[in-house]
Amino acid sequence: MENVESSSQKLSWRERISYASLDFSGQLIFNVISAYLLYFFTDVAEIPVATAGVILLIARVFDGVDAPIWGSLIDITHSKYGRARPYFLWMATPFAVMGVLTFWAPQIPMKQRIIYCAITYIITGISYTGINTPLTTVLPLLTPDPQERLTLNSIRLAGSNLGVLLTNVLTLPLIALLGGGNDVVGFRWTMIIFASIFWILTIFAFSNIRERVKPTQSRVPIKMSVKAIRGNWPWIIIVLSNLIFWVALTIRSSTIVYYLTYNYGDKSLVPLVNGISFVQVAAVLFIPVFSKRFMQQHIWLVGLMLGVLGQAVIWLGGKSLTIIIIGWIIGNIGSGVAVSLPFALLGSAVDYGEWKSGINAAGLLTAIGSSFCIKIGSGIGGALPAWIMSMFGYVANRTQTAHSLFGISLAFNGMTIVMFLLAMVPLVFYGKYEKMQRRITADLKQQRAQDAA
Repeated sequence: MENVESSSQKLSWRERISYASLDFSGQLIFNVISAYLLYFFTDVAEIPVATAGVILLIARVFDGVDAPIWGSLIDITHSKYGRARPYFLWMATPFAVMGVLTFWAPQIPMKQRIIYCAITYIITGISYTGINTPLTTVLPLLTPDPQERLTLNSIRLAGSNLGVLLTNVLTLPLIALLGGGNDVVGFRWTMIIFASIFWILTIFAFSNIRERVKPTQSRVPIKMSVKAIRGNWPWIIIVLSNLIFWVALTIRSSTIVYYLTYNYGDKSLVPLVNGISFVQVAAVLFIPVFSKRFMQQHIWLVGLMLGVLGQAVIWLGGKSLTIIIIGWIIGNIGSGVAVSLPFALLGSAVDYGEWKSGINAAGLLTAIGSSFCIKIGSGIGGALPAWIMSMFGYVANRTQTAHSLFGISLAFNGMTIVMFLLAMVPLVFYGKYEKMQRRITADLKQQRAQDAA
């Protein structure tokens, strides 16, 4: 159980913006990985596409397993900075350094190059889990108020989308500018800039946020944390849907560069089209307003439906840039909604686990629900299109055959649609648990008041 300081006090805008800057800065490295690492491996480091897919999957599965470990570490952490907050200080430097080394592409023999790329990517993934897990874990520790959590999460996701926009618009132009035609050099300097900004903003955010929900149990052993999972069906539903969603999102984001370069025939459109993804921010910012009138389950489902519709429009649009952009806007509005709901609802799932078992395992539950889903989903989402493209005969930096062009389209459009549809299935069962949230919040408030007394 927990004691709560200033439970009714809303957070200042300085603290809200600081929290948002954590996700903004993290995207300066992570979104480059999500959007361009497969392309970097195949077209810059010149690793065979099938091998690149294997690296992406193994690395993601390997470091996805560490998400519960990081969550358990957070649950047993007791420091003067709090439970989750100190990890922003401890992990900022390792993630910044590894983010640069992942895109270094040393000019060494192919076998050693493949090993280098695999090792640096695995370590980068582990470092990212170490700094991304507390980002979600700290949310229910900043405030016990579900509506304030939803507001904080929306502001955080707005910051995240701003980071995505910045990297989508600037990455390729910066590579061209700083590399002078040499993409290896361009990637190195671009990542040095992004990693430096990430480090500065992360330390800034660490200095400004505070944990207000203070567990009376300063450490929660992993055996106790697991008890908060048993029978926690809202958490299980969130994890399943979020995992499949990240498969879909990664497939879409990692193959758009191939689709525009080869199927449409104009690589220069990549920054423009990716920049349009900023429309996600509008959807994210309106979620607190919509949640006052509609069930969050329904909002989430609508977001996934729009993701399916947008990708279908692109597929049917052929080489019409106007239709591609319309579909991209629809799809990104949908994914903007769908990506934000799990992070907000994980706080409610933590509350459900505490209400049911008496144990607040925020670290473990949010680690699996966020970092684990992102990592494993991204690994599968990065490997699937690579393997599909390999099966259809893709060869980097060459004019593609009609067969390989179909493979790119199948990966970009077909697989994305299938995964968005699959992500909707678990959510059908979420409604009854959402209706219990007010009762759970009231019961926990009463219990915390008794504990404080």
